[in-house]
Parts: sequence; structure tokens; C-alpha cells
Amino acid sequence: MGGETSLLSKADARHLLRRSGFGAPRDEVQEMLDRGETRAAAADRLLAFSPKAFKPGGNDFATVHNKWIKYMIKTRFPLQEKLVLFWHDHFATGISKLTGANGNRAGKIMAAQIQLFHRHCRGDMKALVKAINVNGAMMEYLDTPRNFQTMPNENYARELQELFTLGVLDSAGNPNYLQTDIVQIARGFTGWTYDNNGNPLLREYLHDFLGAHPERGPKQIFGSSTAFGTLGQFNGPQSYAANGEGRAELDTIIDIIFAHRDTDFENTVARRTARRLCEYFAHPNPSQTFVDAVVADSGFDVTFDLTALVRAIFVHDDFYLSGAPVPWGSAVKTSVKWPVDYVVSTLRLLGMQLKGTAQFVDGGSFGTAITHLADMGQVLLEPPSVFGWNWETNWLSSTTLLARFAYAVDVTSARGGGKSGLHADKFFDLGLTDPSAIVEEAAAILGIEDHLSAAEQAIMADYLTDNGLNPTLDLTDDDTRNVKLHGLFGLLLQSPAYHLH
Repeated sequence: MGGETSLLSKADARHLLRRSGFGAPRDEVQEMLDRGETRAAAADRLLAFSPKAFKPGGNDFATVHNKWIKYMIKTRFPLQEKLVLFWHDHFATGISKLTGANGNRAGKIMAAQIQLFHRHCRGDMKALVKAINVNGAMMEYLDTPRNFQTMPNENYARELQELFTLGVLDSAGNPNYLQTDIVQIARGFTGWTYDNNGNPLLREYLHDFLGAHPERGPKQIFGSSTAFGTLGQFNGPQSYAANGEGRAELDTIIDIIFAHRDTDFENTVARRTARRLCEYFAHPNPSQTFVDAVVADSGFDVTFDLTALVRAIFVHDDFYLSGAPVPWGSAVKTSVKWPVDYVVSTLRLLGMQLKGTAQFVDGGSFGTAITHLADMGQVLLEPPSVFGWNWETNWLSSTTLLARFAYAVDVTSARGGGKSGLHADKFFDLGLTDPSAIVEEAAAILGIEDHLSAAEQAIMADYLTDNGLNPTLDLTDDDTRNVKLHGLFGLLLQSPAYHLH
């Protein structure tokens, strides 16, 4: 057992870098060890980035997508991109619906949402949700512009509670909100839309002011009674018009939601957000003890400071349960890499970049990032539904695994000049001849040397030696490097160890 002051082992450092970014480069692992970093010191350093308000330019889907991918490959702050990816999934928004409504403006409106996530990714979650309320891409995706006083649309009001903040049920299985709360919150969002640049606008003539519809009753939420008391553990219904109607209502609604408490009288938003981030950064199915500990340690239920919450996750013992070396037994928690993580981390670890405005791999089938990711089951800017992507083993099927393998073939077939090609020889001492040592070196480059079994290492050594026919390798030979070294990297990229972390 450890804590904030626990020194990072080599396996710990690799695990932290893999989870907080895209892969664990050997030089960064060694720097952490040379500094003698503790869990807390490493977490503080990784979280100390000044959020860059990156906005992928372009009018069309492909351009915005490719510029974001290119930025991920080059960024100095991979943790920021990992957080942005989390929020992109959490507040899932698809560009195809925006395109139908906005034509060639859709790309810019979607890019503005990605910029919003870059600004708010590690800040005040309450401020993030308030910004999402009136984000053009989100409003279009969940029909806010079609929410009128005469014909309320409940889509955003429902997802705001179900997916973005409270969840349908608390940890005891009790409802966090009722249909009446959806109806009431929808009233607060009537009349809102956005302009051609995605900026929010309130059309007051379409807004549900109390004076226009007194028959609908007072504007209040969480006033219903359930088996465990007043819904949300409030002392009666909460008025979201208390600070004024119109523009003020949206922020008041969020303030009330963030004060909601569950059956255990714990903050509902804090618990649910912490669980989601534990699932994302640590492993599936985190214990309630783990979740509650990081909320308490970070004070997230009071401040809603995402930096403090992520830090608490990165220093907790349960975070490091999945960093253990092989053999991976039942006590070791593992998580399947997202396709975008697989694509980006591979290029970063091998010192490669995609080529051209189309962002294609310069080898094999010369497939683009969009094509490879689509085949693997993840297209950025186009999650399958408002629920986002299905994680973990849902990423893996016979089809998507073949797509991952095809990407590995393309990468290891790239022979172009500069960073568009794989130059495997640059990672090795060309005087190295022992095949087992070469396997270890290649696995270390990809950060998985402690996750390969002895049997897997032996199989790869057999590949290098043609099943023992050539017991040593001559890395000064061009053909040996181009065939054997590139082939070895291909095997490692296709190995189970590289798809899990």
C-alpha cells in the first residue's frame, strides 16, 4: 500500500504515463526515476500544464478531425488531450446532425466545442457544464433551438441529468430525478438558439416566462417525495427562477443540480463524475470505496475542481492496481486502449507523423487516420449516440482487431523520409546481435517490456532467427533492419500486451 509520498517504481511510472497520455516513452520514464518522483510530485507536474485553447480549424469534418489528430500527435501536454477526449465522450456530440442544420458552418461550430473542452478540461466542472448549456454544437445536437414555450423539447433537459451530471439512479438504486424535473428544466431552456458562428442567443419571445404560462405552475425542481425522502435530499422544491427568469435560469439550474445529494447524502454529481474518471484513467468497475476516497481527498464535492480530482486518482493505490507486470492475474485490473489512443500513442512512441492534409500513413495501404479509426470503431467528432462510445471490451471484435492489425502493418511498412516513415534502426545499437535482447529493446521502446510473457518473447525471438536457423542478427544489414526489425515492431503492435494498459 502506498500514498502520495510513495516513490514511483519503473512499472508505476510507465503506467502513469500510459494512462495520463499516449504511451510511456523510455526517456520520460527514466527522467521520472532520476528525479526520484513520488506519486504526488509526478501527478502535480503532469497536471501543471496551462490549458491551451486549441481549436482545430476548417469548415468540413475531415479537416477539423485531421487537425485535431495532428495536434494530439505533436502536443507537449498529452494529459490535456486525454481529458479533452474524455469530455468529448461525456458530452457526446455528432457533427453529422450539425451539418444537416448548418452546412459548411458545421465544422467551425464543432471545432468551437473542442476548443471549449481544451479551456475547461481540468478546471471547474460546474463552469464547464454551464458553458456546455449554451454551446452551439450541443444545442443543435440535443434540439435546444427547437425548444419553444408553445412546444417544449425535453431532449437536453433529460440528458443534462441522465448523462452529464446526476445519472438516472444513485448507488442505492433510487431515482435521482423524475419526469417532472425533466419537464421543468426544459422550460428553462426554451427560446435558446445560436448564431451563424455558434454563439448563444436567447429569443425571449419563445421563452417560457411564468407570466405567459401560469397554468404550468412555479419553476421548480426536485420537490417530489420518494421512498428515501425529498428527491435530491433538499428541504423542499428548488426554484430555478429565484435569481430571475430568462438568462439567469440556466446557471441557477446547474447550481441546484450540483447541490443534489443521493441516498447516502453524498453529492451526486461528484460521485458520478469521479466514478466516470476512475473508469477512464484507472480501470473498469472501480469500487465505491475508491470513488468516495478520491472525492473526499480532492474536496471535489465542494469545489468541483477537476485538477484536484484527477490528482487524487493518480495518487491512489487503486489507480496502480493495473500497472502490475505479467502474468496478469485476477487481481490485476486492465483496460482496453481506445482506438485513438492506439493510433496516436503508436506514432508518438515510434517518432512518426501522418502525412499530408489527409493525414495518411505513408506505407502499406496508405490509409488515412479517419479510415483506420472508423475501421477500429471510433470516429472523432461522430460518436455513435448521445451516450458516447462503448468502452473496454466493446472496442474489440474480430473486425476491429483486424483493423488494428492493419494499422500496425501500415505503420511498420512506412518507408518514407523524415517522420512519415518508420526508421527502426534509430532505436537500436546496431552492434546488438542477440535476438532476445533485441526483442527486449523493442518492447521497451513501446513501453510493454514488463507485460510480455516469456512465451511471447520466445516466439518473437524465433521470428527474428527464423526458428533458430540464424541465431544472431546483423543490424548493420539494410535488409535485416527493414524486414526483421519492422516485422518485430509489427508483432509487438499486434500483441495483446499493447492493446491493454
